Amino acid sequence: MAFLETNDLSKTYRDAAVPVKVFDSLNLVVDEGEMVAVVGPSGIGKSTLLHLLGGLDRPDGGTVKIEARELTVMSNDDLARFRNRNVGFVFQFHHLLPEFTALENVAMPGWIGRFPREEALNKAAALLAELGMEARSQHFPNQLSGGEQQRVAIARALLVDPLLFLADEPTGNLDLETSEKVFDLMRECHRKRGLTSVIVTHNPDLARRCDRVFEMKQR
Repeated sequence: MAFLETNDLSKTYRDAAVPVKVFDSLNLVVDEGEMVAVVGPSGIGKSTLLHLLGGLDRPDGGTVKIEARELTVMSNDDLARFRNRNVGFVFQFHHLLPEFTALENVAMPGWIGRFPREEALNKAAALLAELGMEARSQHFPNQLSGGEQQRVAIARALLVDPLLFLADEPTGNLDLETSEKVFDLMRECHRKRGLTSVIVTHNPDLARRCDRVFEMKQR
């Protein structure tokens, strides 16, 4: 059953003197429970697509639907609430807040979503333990390796029990061995939680381990 669907999606960046068209008429369907890899050359719009799927940005045309809810017609406030409660993001550069511990970074989406403070901390602690980071929960990001930081970022993305898990080059800054471990961890979290996941990657081996590959090409 279709969980996520885009219809004739288009996006153009107009900040520069000459507008830059990223893509148009892009159609993608992701079934519930699928893990889909998005691949394609640099600059093709993979990250832009992920931002549109997660409600971080708005398209110029077309629609994005998640469980038949159309993100493109939501108000900014409604979209922010939907994103906080239903979408988990993992990025290439972690985006952990340096002044907070690993535990506090994981709890942050819960605090933003107005979870009780202790409830968010307890859930964050459980997630870090599940991902093998219990002993590092009180460390700050600059005290963690790249792989450890990405585990914290995955735990943070899972805190609100999202329906949709989005990852943008989650292993792009990691060595091969660490990349394999992080991907295995994401795959296991996807399976255990029944997530629907979209993963942007340049790594063909990791892409092949997803349920399906969606390739973006220049027209």
